[in-house]
Amino acid sequence: MSCSEQLMTVLDALDRAFASEEPFLVTGCTYCYGEQDLAELSGPLHLIPEDLVFSVAAKVPDHWDDFPRLYRRLVPRIVRPLVTGRLHVDEELIASRLVQACWTTWDASLSEALRDVWSAWWQCTLHTYPSPVPVREALSFIAVATNSLRPWLDGWTTTRTPAADTHLADLVDDVMFEFEITDLRMGFYGEYRATAELLGWLLSDVRDRVTDARLDDPFLLEFLRTVAQHPN
Repeated sequence: MSCSEQLMTVLDALDRAFASEEPFLVTGCTYCYGEQDLAELSGPLHLIPEDLVFSVAAKVPDHWDDFPRLYRRLVPRIVRPLVTGRLHVDEELIASRLVQACWTTWDASLSEALRDVWSAWWQCTLHTYPSPVPVREALSFIAVATNSLRPWLDGWTTTRTPAADTHLADLVDDVMFEFEITDLRMGFYGEYRATAELLGWLLSDVRDRVTDARLDDPFLLEFLRTVAQHPN
């Protein structure tokens, strides 16, 4: 089974897992959403217009009287276009919204279905170039959503494909611009401090796979030592 087929399989499983989320009376900000919008959000999931789903996906939680329940119910309509590059909302913002909705505390069947998507999506990203979602955005999303970066970097280390190496070159070129790597924060709100983990990984685990002389700057190694000694 190809990685794209595996991703579709876990997305279908996600749909089935979240099918248990029943419609409910949605109430919230009537300045931003009219009666018709609220009625559609309270109805069958598949009938909610795509632009309405995308709008709700981005809005701050206080727009809704029961934000976690609404976001949980909309997850299948948000996550599938997200991982396939069709969600016209900042990926990192969606990660922040999922954290605000406390997705890791949902019923095990729901949270595990999402974890399966993150894993399959990351693997598919590393095996596909170009990927529907750029690698930095995908990595930032997963790091913020799971509050962890190293496991996903370890997966990258063991994935030695041309696509993974090209993604790596793109990431390095991105984060080394004006030495952004020295103060790299992931997430729409900069929630995840990624500098120490990412820089340490770039200078050790995958250094032999990157032909970028900027990584040889002595300043970076000294900076990493300082960060390790004073992580806060």
